[in-house]
Amino acid sequence: MSTTPLLSVRDLTMTFPGRGPRAARVRAVDGVSFDIAPGETLGLVGESGCGKSTTGRMIVRLLEPTSGSVTYDGRDITRLPQRALKPLRRELQMVFQDPHSSLNPRRTVARIISDPLLVHGSSAAEARRRAAELMELVGLIPEHLDRHPHEFSGGQAQRIGIARALATGPRLVVADEPVSALDVSVQAQIVNLMERLQAELGLAYLFVAHDLSVVKRVCDRVAVMYLGRIVEIGPKDRVYGDPAHPYTRALLSAVPLPDPAAERARERIVLAGDPPSPAAPPPGCTFHPRCPKARDVCRKEPPPLRITAAGEAREVACHFPETGPAPGDGARGQDASGGSGRDTP
Repeated sequence: MSTTPLLSVRDLTMTFPGRGPRAARVRAVDGVSFDIAPGETLGLVGESGCGKSTTGRMIVRLLEPTSGSVTYDGRDITRLPQRALKPLRRELQMVFQDPHSSLNPRRTVARIISDPLLVHGSSAAEARRRAAELMELVGLIPEHLDRHPHEFSGGQAQRIGIARALATGPRLVVADEPVSALDVSVQAQIVNLMERLQAELGLAYLFVAHDLSVVKRVCDRVAVMYLGRIVEIGPKDRVYGDPAHPYTRALLSAVPLPDPAAERARERIVLAGDPPSPAAPPPGCTFHPRCPKARDVCRKEPPPLRITAAGEAREVACHFPETGPAPGDGARGQDASGGSGRDTP
């Protein structure tokens, strides 16, 4: 795997207007930075509303960042006009959370998969031929190209969404909760499919999810978000086996363990209250109102994201980072096993 980033995100911020003329603006993403190398999978995890999906949509320019930069393959694409961005869209694609709502119900599968190719200049015959190849690649029957999305199961519909994303030969795919709307058994099949496609095609993924078990299975590195900021990022073995941020430790303590005895005996960290509103974030460390170990400095000074030890590839935004194994060995997440063959309606 190359160490030169394919994607570099620096100080990315997204602010939405509040509801009503006097409502406070909402900072959904607050200075996020990370890199993704060619062929690498970075997992972006956190509670609902933390800004992870917004981050993914800014990277592919479905949302325009308020500030910060997105550099793809050495080129700053943050403010490129749509005409200049069009050629790059071949290489930056997205898979959405709900497979059925992301597919046009009035169009056939052939048209859904072919549309990106037609936009980039392929003939109708070439696009259909490529659509049939992609159906086979993702484990579907090419003879079903003329069916409509409602004729497929959820897992099959997500395979169609993946085929559409692969149509133009991308190098980076943003997968926004790609398995959260699917049954557990189908989740395993889609995860296995995405791993196989990455190995065969050399894809890089930004894998947005809240399921830490799935993230542990598919990702090389993990970034943990809280209230619009990354609070910990590093190799998955370090983040899962020795979480340094109190929020990461709390998340891992909630991962179910397959052994009932271990599940009963484990330490579970229960956070107080709900996440603060991004329209009115607390001063200092935004996690301090829920942190069991918060001190005065945490309430006054926001901690920078910094390397915890010399030579370590992990960064943590905490004044008092912790060490030691994850509570209850939460690193032993669910093994997403199962074949990558075709699933049935």
